Amino acid sequence: MTKASIQAVAREAGVSVSTVSRTFAKPDLVLPETRDKVMAAAEKLDYSVSRSAAALKSGQSFRIALLASETITTWFNANIFAGLDSVLRPAGYDTVPYPMRNAGERQAFFEDLPVRRNADAVVVSSFNIEPAEVERLKHMHVPIIGINIPSNEGFDAGVSIDDRAATRSAIEHLIALGHRHIAFAGGETIVTSMKYSAEARLQGLLDAAAAHPDVTVTHLQVPRNEMEASAVLNAVLTAPADVTAFCFEDDQMALPALFRLRQYGRRIPQDVSIIGFDDLDMAQDVGLTTLHQNPFAMGATAAQMALDAIAGKSIEPAFQKPDAPLMLRETTAPPRA
Repeated sequence: MTKASIQAVAREAGVSVSTVSRTFAKPDLVLPETRDKVMAAAEKLDYSVSRSAAALKSGQSFRIALLASETITTWFNANIFAGLDSVLRPAGYDTVPYPMRNAGERQAFFEDLPVRRNADAVVVSSFNIEPAEVERLKHMHVPIIGINIPSNEGFDAGVSIDDRAATRSAIEHLIALGHRHIAFAGGETIVTSMKYSAEARLQGLLDAAAAHPDVTVTHLQVPRNEMEASAVLNAVLTAPADVTAFCFEDDQMALPALFRLRQYGRRIPQDVSIIGFDDLDMAQDVGLTTLHQNPFAMGATAAQMALDAIAGKSIEPAFQKPDAPLMLRETTAPPRA
């Protein structure tokens, strides 16, 4: 099949060749309606942007796209990237991160990829993908690997902890200590088609509470922005007085709360117990009881899955669930009598 030319795309879209070129090289300089016409024409004609001679010869780009929620600089994403790179770079592949802040950015990526053809596999970290997006990659024979995904549907393989079960184990620990009034502090609930794996953590607390009718749960919703530390502290300080334990969505919330509560004269764990999630390096240093996960190892596992999928090898098991054990340290204790 003859590869479509840039001139053919220009004719189909009713624009100049330079406009087509600019759409791919500098899309921010092209009007949205023009860009849409060019992309539609390119997809219709199965046009792809020229790549290096080596890539053309092999039919590969030697790039793996990492779609990550939030920025690549977060503790989790940075370790995922490092884990991927530890396996992919020696194999001759580059890892290219694409932060996905909303469903629109995710949709734009999947719309552009069939045209650019600049990834041999896509790794999706911590959120869902839609069936239409899956179909675009299936048409290109591009495997999709997941890391901490809320559902395996649409993915070729993946490695994910069980956020729901992990949080339930933390709450069961608090209940066993004697806590009956527990608060969960997490990000604000936002209605969107983006579904995140961390949302299952609240459900884990609710599961535990449902199994213990004498346990009450308070959900503290905190905006995730530059004022997050202050918002978390305010939520904790204004929580119902009978709350004796706090379970945080992640250590990024738990650690500032731990330090600030002590500044306000609250003794941890004598006055209140605290549990985090992630097990950041600092968590062990300060004795934070938390749930442990290893994003570097998950990244390395996902990288090998991607290489095997690109090579057409069978991945067994296709979906792995590493443990997320509760690290018992110094911030949990029975409630005061």
